[in-house]
Amino acid sequence: MSTTLLLPAQWAQTEFGFAQLGDQRRTQRLVRIAEKLAANPGGTLPQAMPDWAELKGAYRFFGQRHVSFEQIGRPHWERTLAACRQPGEYLIIEDSTELDYTLHAATEDLGPIGDGRGRGLRLHSALAVRVEAWTLEQRPEGIVVGLFRQHCCSPRRAPAGETRKERLKRPRKSQRWAHALKEAGRPPEGSQWIFIADRESDFYEPMQTCKQHGVDFIIRACQDRRLAAEAGHLREALAKAAAMGQTTVEVRARGGQPARTAIVEIRSVSVDLDGPWRPGGWQPPIEGVNAVEVREVDVPEGVKAPLHWILLTSLACTTLAQVRRVVGRYCARWWIEEYHKALKSGAGVEDSQLERAHRLESLIAVLSIVAVRLLNAKMLARTRPEEMEAAKSFGTQALAVLEKRFGKPKGGWTNRNVLIATARLGGFLARKHDGMPGWQTIWRGWQRLRWMCEGLAILKYT
Repeated sequence: MSTTLLLPAQWAQTEFGFAQLGDQRRTQRLVRIAEKLAANPGGTLPQAMPDWAELKGAYRFFGQRHVSFEQIGRPHWERTLAACRQPGEYLIIEDSTELDYTLHAATEDLGPIGDGRGRGLRLHSALAVRVEAWTLEQRPEGIVVGLFRQHCCSPRRAPAGETRKERLKRPRKSQRWAHALKEAGRPPEGSQWIFIADRESDFYEPMQTCKQHGVDFIIRACQDRRLAAEAGHLREALAKAAAMGQTTVEVRARGGQPARTAIVEIRSVSVDLDGPWRPGGWQPPIEGVNAVEVREVDVPEGVKAPLHWILLTSLACTTLAQVRRVVGRYCARWWIEEYHKALKSGAGVEDSQLERAHRLESLIAVLSIVAVRLLNAKMLARTRPEEMEAAKSFGTQALAVLEKRFGKPKGGWTNRNVLIATARLGGFLARKHDGMPGWQTIWRGWQRLRWMCEGLAILKYT
């Protein structure tokens, strides 16, 4: 089902060729636009389509109000759902991000973002990843299947003076969490879906939805929840639990703190969470939830905020190995943040100068799927480093350029070697201690490789 490494024209036809836009000519236009954006990620429409006729057609396409975000994305979502129904373990990782168009003064119909002074759109995504292997540290290695579902909108301010009862009755952004599972239904036998989300999703409905649809979940707790039958509170129960053992968590650099490997102590307890009040009455408890506390020990000097997570999960936590895998799966939530980087730094989603929010939403629908392609190309270099899929996608001319510039790598043009050589064109040094390249160097190198190939084609034609 993976379309990641198809050539741009094949990829665009596969991903968008079945879009129902009311007219086959619109669908054909969408396919051509997607092909150009896949071949030239990281730029605006004029950069991707230097031919004026094509660019004018793209502007006309995105200006049509009856072409919606959902119509463009639905064929991809349906392909992803079909793939997730195959036997295997799938992580459904959800998160929201804000797309910032504050400096695009001419763009209309945007909503408040950030502290309320910015202007932009909110994008809520559910990314499906198939687990293919496990490391010795009990970390999953996977391949992106695609977007399970996605929603884009202009944020709106809450009405002034709104009561809690009024807030619970109106549509809210919190209702987006796990909403995709309601439409997808239950996973078939042999297919395990695990919903993963951070503290923003810590409320009753996502857990209830997962329970109702046979989906497991791992949600990072934000609240000290009340336990059922007046049994106290969550943190109190965890404090009484004995430590099960230790593991490590890779902590990314942030807030002026360097990246580090945190040593954490793990404890777990099974609890029944009390149901909250909602319009219509009190909700039933959620029974049989395992709470896992992950607390950093031996904290290095200078670390201001030691790692401390409380994870709520439906997965078994009887043994240390099971709990370590729960922690490992939650660490994989980072993949959706990598997806956001691919969307912003790789696909250039915030660079567009389109002047209406609905036009931006249609463009975002295309670029969101382009970003899946970019992310999976990077993940293949990690998960299947020695295979040759990337070489087939790049083609003989691009490989010839890379070989002329850097020489033929040891082991041939494997997924890892193709990615690293491309990043080297963007300034990646590829020293032994450098690890894998980041988005900026990968896509700067990709652009330069495309320019080199186009230059060769022009000279050959001339």
